[in-house]
Amino acid sequence: MNHHPLRFHLVLLVAMAIWGSSFVAMKLVVTELSPMVAVFLRMCIGLAAFTLMARWVLKGFEYRAGDWKYLGAMALMEPCLYFIFESWALQYTSASQAGMITALLPLMVAVSAWWLFTEKVLMRQWLGFAVALVGVIWMTVGGASTEQAPNPLLGNFLELLAMVAATAYTLLIKHLTSRYSALFLTAMQSLIGCVFFLPLALLSPWPAAISMEVWATLLYLGVIVTLGGYGLYNYSLSHVKTTVAAGYVNLIPAFGVLFAVLLLGDQLTIGQWAGVALIFAGVYLSREHKPVPEPTADVDPPPITPG
Repeated sequence: MNHHPLRFHLVLLVAMAIWGSSFVAMKLVVTELSPMVAVFLRMCIGLAAFTLMARWVLKGFEYRAGDWKYLGAMALMEPCLYFIFESWALQYTSASQAGMITALLPLMVAVSAWWLFTEKVLMRQWLGFAVALVGVIWMTVGGASTEQAPNPLLGNFLELLAMVAATAYTLLIKHLTSRYSALFLTAMQSLIGCVFFLPLALLSPWPAAISMEVWATLLYLGVIVTLGGYGLYNYSLSHVKTTVAAGYVNLIPAFGVLFAVLLLGDQLTIGQWAGVALIFAGVYLSREHKPVPEPTADVDPPPITPG
């Protein structure tokens, strides 16, 4: 049975909008909390939400021998390494510049998926990725420098390391979504994230008090971004090619800027709006035209093999 791909593209669009808003939210949080404390509290809130949904999280769960290494590697990449690098990055660079680096993810995933999964990447998709990348660079360069980026070179390098972790995570999730539900995999990330970030948070400075605004933002990050963003993205990866899903990541900086305008009062230049338009055009070019068959339970994807 084939499903019309529009549904899965809409799911990806919503996931990218949620992730785009997370840059603004996390930027606000790390101004009051140390990065490791912020990520730990975010993971705890996400885990609490999944605990309330345990009935659905564990529905149909059946562990397959040997998958511990894939599940462990998935959680190590995200949230562990990814959030370490990104939370540190946002202390040194602006949300928009960090978002610019995310445009490299589709290219990194496309090359890796072609190498490991032998996924075919069409010339139109490469063109779409390139157009979107130009749009991201144009959008970012078009903005004036602010005090929000005290050391952009270091911050952008840390965000690049976060994208390396995100690339590995995307490939691992593609392998695991044929075996486990998106809800279970996202819950697993929150559980391992809480355990991983606990000692790091205890070793970090804690404020005497946390404002209600920061608590509300942490609640948004822990529930909406973690449960909604990752859940929707993981769900989409069980129905579309890895490179198609990764192509939507180019929308994150565009959404990030849009939310910054709406929530923080930032102003965009004409050049930046042109960059946003290029990003959307690039994602449109890189989309997949044909419906993708729903994967069956008895068919496994090619195994991930080391390069």
